[in-house]
Amino acid sequence: MLGTREPGIYGARTLDDIHAELSGLAEELGLSLEFFQSNHEGALIDRIHQAWRDGVAGLILNPGGLTHTSVSLRDALSAVAIPTVEVHLSNIHARETFRQHSYIAPVALGQICGFGPIGYELALRALSVKLKQ
Repeated sequence: MLGTREPGIYGARTLDDIHAELSGLAEELGLSLEFFQSNHEGALIDRIHQAWRDGVAGLILNPGGLTHTSVSLRDALSAVAIPTVEVHLSNIHARETFRQHSYIAPVALGQICGFGPIGYELALRALSVKLKQ
């Protein structure tokens, strides 16, 4: 729904737009990039577990509404210990009280929020630096 859902909060760029931009940046940084999107908690958990089995070096995750509700998603990230950057298009800390808590942040390398789609670029750059250390 990105690009059409509440564009005043989340912007007008689609996930395909972000994918295209990040793919180019990943190439510049010498990284390979794979995208996965699902609205289903179990599918996200399964993909995180598969990423660990596949030897994925890092994750960029926008957990959306699951940020504030999913202990299971948090536990999946904790179990695999893959460096993860949590991204949110909006500033969750400036929104409703229930959106200000993240179950993901304590098990993430870092959190980027409030910068719109450029947050994904910032996350990829930060992850690239951390992975090369």
